[in-house]
Amino acid sequence: MKISKYNASGNDFVIFTDSVKADRSKLARELCDRRDGVGADGLIVVLPKFNGIEGINFEWEFYNSDGSSADMCGNGSRAVCMYAYENFLAAQSMKFLSGAGVISGEIFGIFGGNLSESMRGELRNVSFGEIFNLRPNAHALVANVEVMLTRPKRLGESFEEAGLTWYFYNTGVPHLVTFVSDLNEFDAVLARDLREKYNANVNYALVQSRLASKILKVRTFERGVEAETLACGTGMAACFIAGVENMGLASDIRVIPASGETLNLRLGDGGKIYFRGDVRHTFDGEFIGYVE
Repeated sequence: MKISKYNASGNDFVIFTDSVKADRSKLARELCDRRDGVGADGLIVVLPKFNGIEGINFEWEFYNSDGSSADMCGNGSRAVCMYAYENFLAAQSMKFLSGAGVISGEIFGIFGGNLSESMRGELRNVSFGEIFNLRPNAHALVANVEVMLTRPKRLGESFEEAGLTWYFYNTGVPHLVTFVSDLNEFDAVLARDLREKYNANVNYALVQSRLASKILKVRTFERGVEAETLACGTGMAACFIAGVENMGLASDIRVIPASGETLNLRLGDGGKIYFRGDVRHTFDGEFIGYVE
């Protein structure tokens, strides 16, 4: 089985294409196992046959590393856009169907990788297919990708727990958010308890001022991985919208997850969140360890 590996701001994913839907929970656990498998935070299966929905390039199945399915994954959505572009499943602008609804994505830049020396450096707004005509099997190492997430929903009023104020949002999947003065306050035991109690991901956020701008730093305990991850796109989005609505945060801001990479989140028309950052295509291979 041919697979590809992508990393989006610290979240890593195994991706492959298939023509039919299936329950791939067992396969996800095996592929995502970091000792006996490939190792990843999630598995993405791309389904180019999208049941004839107009304007949709493909559909996906998304699985967490524990085999559970999820309606949405922010970083995974950026990774799958790069995969679709590289594999001629979509042009620079695309739409795909997730469990949370239709996600729009756009490739803004491609750079590095196997480009010829004369083409190295960031490429902006190249026409679809141009980059692949440099020579056979040319692949970009990094793409700058923006996705428009589904409109966030607030799930009830804020509440107090363990001496902290918590906000509850759905940004494709449910997230609890609290704002702290020091990210070392992150408590994995409390996060695990809250994850079980509310069946949600758990985020600690810090608003940090730098000169005239503010930066949002985030740590996330991710449902389905059942541990802190280096990044969570929908978690960053939840912290962002919670900050805008409750902390006076600007509607266009830089966000830094535990991986240390910088992303941009902005609030667009209709309250939808635009989420932008780099994605790395790390390798392609063939997985032979899975037996049905």
